[in-house]
This record gives sequence, structure tokens and C-alpha cells, in this order.
Amino acid sequence: MRVYGRVISRGKAEGEAILTREPITFLGGVDPDTGVVVEKGHELEDRSVSGKILVFPWGKGSTVGSYVLYRMKKSGTAPSGIINLKAEEVVSAGAIISGIPMMDSLEKDPFEILADGVKIFMNADEGYLEV
Repeated sequence: MRVYGRVISRGKAEGEAILTREPITFLGGVDPDTGVVVEKGHELEDRSVSGKILVFPWGKGSTVGSYVLYRMKKSGTAPSGIINLKAEEVVSAGAIISGIPMMDSLEKDPFEILADGVKIFMNADEGYLEV
């Protein structure tokens, strides 16, 4: 199945989906050295986003989160792609400066068509993903 959306940061990624309906903060919510979500009580607490297509509604928290994503990319712990319901500035800027493919506003609700562990090909050059 091919699903189209808006491109935020160009690039291509392939990997397993990891989903949460909770917003994510990268500053203090994700350990940049391991890619593990460390925010207490978060739906993804103790799970790694490293190398996965991370699907979440939107980001939250400090603008420094953009630089945390950049650090994760340089350390090899970043998600390979990001899909949001609605992108906001912090995560968008982090994805762009880090070269992480990112999309939002998919034509279908990602929480209805995706599940944890599903393999996805994300083409954020042309604005679609394949499930």
C-alpha cells in the first residue's frame, strides 16, 4: 500500500515502525547516547527508536530537542525516519539539520494503517511511504 503525505525533510528510509500516540520530547525524553526513550511513564519508555521509523503525533518540549536529534544522528542512535500527524518546529528543524527523512499530514491516519514492527519504506523525496 502506498500512502502520500507532506514532506518536511527529504530523504529515504526503510525500517520497522515504532508507534506512540503520545508526543515526544527529545531533550530529556530520549537518551541521545542509546536512542532509548527515558521519559518516565511514556508509552515508549525503555524502548529504542534507533534505526526505526518513529511515528508519533507531534513533538513537545525545548528547542534544544533539535540539537539532540542532530547529536543522535551523529552518534548513530537516531530514528531512520519520522512520521508525525502534524509536524512542529522543533522536531522539523532537528530532522532537517540531521538529514532524517520526515513527513506529516498523511492521507490516511498512520495509527490506523501501521503497527509496531511493520516494515516501511519511506520516500520523503517524492512524498510517500509504502507499507
